[in-house]
Amino acid sequence: MRRREFITFVGGAALAWPLGARGQQPQAMRRVAMLNGAVTEEDLEAKAHIAQFLEVLQKSGWIVSRNLRLDARWGGGDAKKTRRLADELVALAPDVILASGTVALGSSLQATSTVPVVFVNVTDPVGAGFVESLAHPGGNATGLMQFEYNLSGKWLELLREIAPGVTRAAVLRDPTITAGIGQFAVIQAVAGSSAIEVRSINMGDAGEIERSVAAFARSPNSGLIISSSALAVAHRELIIALAARNKLPAVYYRRRFAAEGGLVSYGYDIVEQFRLAAGYVDRILKGEKPADLPVQAPTKYELVINLKTAKALGLTVPSSLLARADEVIE
Repeated sequence: MRRREFITFVGGAALAWPLGARGQQPQAMRRVAMLNGAVTEEDLEAKAHIAQFLEVLQKSGWIVSRNLRLDARWGGGDAKKTRRLADELVALAPDVILASGTVALGSSLQATSTVPVVFVNVTDPVGAGFVESLAHPGGNATGLMQFEYNLSGKWLELLREIAPGVTRAAVLRDPTITAGIGQFAVIQAVAGSSAIEVRSINMGDAGEIERSVAAFARSPNSGLIISSSALAVAHRELIIALAARNKLPAVYYRRRFAAEGGLVSYGYDIVEQFRLAAGYVDRILKGEKPADLPVQAPTKYELVINLKTAKALGLTVPSSLLARADEVIE
């Protein structure tokens, strides 16, 4: 989608979100609420995801301002704010809630046990207690998970491959969510058979992250692994800048970080998640129940390498790694 087309599409939809239909009244207006816990309303990538979501819904006959209204709220990485926004959205009596991220999903399920919730961008829906099982969610939520935990071990292997001189790695994680604990546990297990010592850095506010990374970077041959969380997205610019400033090779869990200056990422295709989520929303609007729709896991992962960042770090990316990359940023 070209930038001009994207701005027109999202801009038109944004005008319809708070105002609803104008002119001719639709026969049956359905309401979809969207809650994103990680970013603000100004985030262009998040808006692009909504555009993809609405595009798929439109192909299924759901058109904003004709028979569909979308109410969007943005938590900006603030868990307490996200919880308040979930209550606000539930009070609007939506037909379906689209929740992006673990915090948004947890907040939505605290706010309602009856409104159907379709989630994207969530690591461990079973371990967090959001669904009973992947095959049979059992409650009022279903959707798309980011990855199985064993993918986390691949990040350590990737760090060793792209920066063979690294002997110690810090894993940035959110310890308040089960996904933060689970991802670190897998990385620890993999580290036992490697020559890399791992430790965790708990993400809090910007000052805490900056102090912890700077202290860790004082020792030579160090690297970073950034695990999945809303806090990682909210503080992504700071984390990428800290890695560059301290000359730390860093592996990230999704493409956005590499596209914005991070060294390398390996993870799920978030655009595809929003497109698939639209299919689930369509089915629920037509009468199906979340409990009967299995949680889907990605079937393909993206490897993205930023060669400009590699050069700045003095790293030569192995040709074998470049050959496997889905995207190389130069």
